[in-house]
Amino acid sequence: MAKRSSSHRFRETAGDLLSDALIDLNKRNKENLNSLSQNYTNFRDKRTCECIFFLTKELRLDPLVGYHAIELLQRFMVKHLTDLLTSPTLQTAAADRRDEDAVFDKIKDKFPVFVFTCVQLASKLCLYKDIITNKAAVHFLHSVGLSVSKQTLQESELMILKALDFRLNTPNPLTYIELLLEVLGHNEPSVPVEHLYDLCHHVLQFVSLDRAAIYDSLLKTTTRCNSPSREQREKFVTVTEDYMLLGVGVIAVATFILSVWKWEENSFVFMRHRLWQN
Repeated sequence: MAKRSSSHRFRETAGDLLSDALIDLNKRNKENLNSLSQNYTNFRDKRTCECIFFLTKELRLDPLVGYHAIELLQRFMVKHLTDLLTSPTLQTAAADRRDEDAVFDKIKDKFPVFVFTCVQLASKLCLYKDIITNKAAVHFLHSVGLSVSKQTLQESELMILKALDFRLNTPNPLTYIELLLEVLGHNEPSVPVEHLYDLCHHVLQFVSLDRAAIYDSLLKTTTRCNSPSREQREKFVTVTEDYMLLGVGVIAVATFILSVWKWEENSFVFMRHRLWQN
């Protein structure tokens, strides 16, 4: 299926509303950073992100759905795994390594359904017409070799909703980028935010897929250490989870790429003009 472009429209929001939205988003970002646990586990690995991006593309969903699904999956898996590992059964003195292995095996078997359910939930939250119904979901999953019933999907959806206390409206990296570009376009009307937005999609996807390598390199650079300690890695989580910082960084990279393209285009025009003169 063809890739669907985002339907986000810029320059239609009043400045005071943008200011309030930016303050609120920054507040939520800080609250999220302050609530991170010391033993934070990241489930946004490359294969999972690739799978969600694939589902988003094949189902012709807005790109925002994919990034929202990644955040829903991250929050759910942390909560679900924590609940399973802190259950009374595993907390008894008689519990052994086999019990924990059984927990991970149980999650592994259900993980593909959890991933798809998060995409389905995210599609229902976006203000667009493309919502994945259970009938369409079952048909699609069968087409890729997964035999899943409507009841299984409904149970998976209810499990995720309960685990997250039905709180699904969590900002994702693309949310930050869109708002920052809105503010940038409002403050500097000459900035081609629509073009930057297209570039930001490519940059953000690249960062999402190579997240581990990028942040590991950044950690080693900032600590000036090829083998950062556990304490340094734990403290660095506030950097890897800072979506305001990520949004600014992605826009900066997109702006640099755009400026290079313009420089190359102008250089080409200049050289062609000189050649014609000679």
